[in-house]
Amino acid sequence: MRTYLSHPKIVPDTVEERKYQIAMAEGCLKRDTLIILPTGLGKTVVALMVAAEVLAKGRKVLITAPTKPLVDQHCMTFGRWLKDVDISAINGNMAPERRCRIVEDSDMVISTPQAIANDLENGRYDLSKFGLVIYDEAHRGVGNYAFVKIAEYNTGISMGMTASPGSEYKKIVEICHNLSFVHIDMRTDMDPDVSPYVFDTFIKRMYVNLPKDITDISRRLRMLVDEYANDLARMGLMSANRPITTSYLLQIGSMLQSRLRNRERSNYVYRGLVVQSICVKLLHAVGLVETQGVTPLRKYLNKLLDEAAGEKPSKSSAEIVNREEFRSIVRSVRDTKVEHPKISRIMSLVSQRLDSGPDSRIMIFAQYRDTCELLVEKLSCIHGVNVEKLIGQSKGGLKQKEQIQLLERFRNGECNTLVSTSVGEEGLDISGTDMVIFYEPVPSEIRTIQRRGRTGRKNDGDVAVLIAANTMDEAFEKSSAEKEEKMRERLDKLNHELAKTITGPARKGQTYLDSFSFDG
Repeated sequence: MRTYLSHPKIVPDTVEERKYQIAMAEGCLKRDTLIILPTGLGKTVVALMVAAEVLAKGRKVLITAPTKPLVDQHCMTFGRWLKDVDISAINGNMAPERRCRIVEDSDMVISTPQAIANDLENGRYDLSKFGLVIYDEAHRGVGNYAFVKIAEYNTGISMGMTASPGSEYKKIVEICHNLSFVHIDMRTDMDPDVSPYVFDTFIKRMYVNLPKDITDISRRLRMLVDEYANDLARMGLMSANRPITTSYLLQIGSMLQSRLRNRERSNYVYRGLVVQSICVKLLHAVGLVETQGVTPLRKYLNKLLDEAAGEKPSKSSAEIVNREEFRSIVRSVRDTKVEHPKISRIMSLVSQRLDSGPDSRIMIFAQYRDTCELLVEKLSCIHGVNVEKLIGQSKGGLKQKEQIQLLERFRNGECNTLVSTSVGEEGLDISGTDMVIFYEPVPSEIRTIQRRGRTGRKNDGDVAVLIAANTMDEAFEKSSAEKEEKMRERLDKLNHELAKTITGPARKGQTYLDSFSFDG
């Protein structure tokens, strides 16, 4: 029999009681904690319990989330769960005076971080009445991100939430340092107190072989990459024995830019920057044709042609497009009718899924907007497929209000197939998804975990990862898996180090709550 949380600030019979969530909440009330829970296992419920206890003690609560759709989602969720609590949202578009009134009058404030950080820096208000600050998607708390500025002003409890902070030890340390976390509380699907609430997620990696037209275009692009990479090697800027990767090329570019800033304005440095830029652009073209397809490549090559023909032409683009080898590639790309075999595989997967379960919800992730648009075009031709695209705001994309409306259509079944860029990976409540398809693997373990977490939340789910054989898809898939394996080990190590070095509250004057009034 299901039991519900009982608390003076929580609406009765609305939130299921789970012991692991209560244990995590108790820890958050005693020390500044980063909680790590896979998507769908209730990070928000843990935040609810901590917030309810702080509110019951007469202190305010601030929740800060990276995007307005997430802010709106939290407002609806906490508004549904909490009682006798004045909840308000603020954002940077509001007049500062209005934000100040809201902060003064509300029990719980939910906001994007930049608006709060700006107000704090300008002295419009302080956080002295706030007993808790919650950082949603806390893995963003690095560098100059606004979370970091807010943390400087926080004298209450700090709580972070994420599905994955990443596998880089230095980054995890930086997050904990910046946001004042002294403890990490992590659960996985395999933990005994979590496993009863986990549905099975079946992951299948599907390899596709590239057709001759694509392998021929890729081979010719790679020949150009090798030629310019050899130029970099002859200039002493690149090791001939090291694989040519985008990250390596960006390191070279960063080094050359540093030399420019130090006023080394020689032909050698300028030529090095041009050749480095050419390599980056050509390697990107290789990645597009091998992992995305001909249509995204065609659009990118046209962009290079436009850059070369503009009023202030890019030197690297101008040099590339004047090569006969490049012009030959452009002609081949324009003439071919071949598309990437991933397209037909996805059409088959979606069709089969909806045939076997007409009420299914399918989510497809693709790295590039051009690929999303192509998938929507192809899938819309299949009977029974109601497909829409979820993309970001830039360059005529979806406004945040439109994103929220689209997600609602997906949840209620008006749309049964959603093709999304990375905007759909983070935080948003996209429950009830039966199948997730990766158009390509991504090298980031954070993004992989977030994509995968879109299914298996309310019932068993399937994940299909499409991999083009003998391409960088294979390297990205391997990289993400290795990083995910390392993440738990590094988190355990950091927790051990934190336990040794932290002996008391992280900030002077900070108080924690020892009591916890959940009846269960």
